[in-house]
Amino acid sequence: MSANNGGIKFSEWIQDGFALYKQSIGIWIGASALAVLISLVSFGLLAGPLMAGLSWMALAMADRKTPAPQVGDVFKGFDWFLQSFLFHIVWGILLMAVSFVLNFIFCIGTVLSIAVNVAVSTAIMFGLFLIVDRKLDFWPASLASWEAVKPRLFPMLGLYVVSAVIGLCGLIACGIGVIATLPIMVCILAVAYREVFGQPAGA
Repeated sequence: MSANNGGIKFSEWIQDGFALYKQSIGIWIGASALAVLISLVSFGLLAGPLMAGLSWMALAMADRKTPAPQVGDVFKGFDWFLQSFLFHIVWGILLMAVSFVLNFIFCIGTVLSIAVNVAVSTAIMFGLFLIVDRKLDFWPASLASWEAVKPRLFPMLGLYVVSAVIGLCGLIACGIGVIATLPIMVCILAVAYREVFGQPAGA
């Protein structure tokens, strides 16, 4: 498996991600509401499979698969339960541990913690897509994501930050708005993923 080493289509990917979201906005909000609610009720334990479900939906819509994904397809991520669960939990624990240590550094600890979290999140930004699209285990998926990001690190960092800001800006409205904005981030990253990795063999 190899990634396309072409240029970064920054604005195009963001525009296409928004378009992907807008064409099925009702479905996205419904699926996102389920994902957020169940993630909260499960104390985050089911967040990985549910985000995998949203990732699968975004790729299916980008590929114009028929029948088109519906709200309930957010549970499709449970087809890759173990690997998506491990992806979310292992990286979450590692980042929390690193942040805990860095926060002891006087003055700059918080800044370093944020920088590390953003850098690592950028490196593994395609991990869930590789799990659902290429059926990779969580660790090979993480490494493959990094290999694709590494040659164009700073543009990908910019893309991730912009998409994350868009996706999480709903937190401003008491957190409720994230239901509407989180899928935008997923759609943007799905468009970028498909451009970078292309279709899987035999698709």
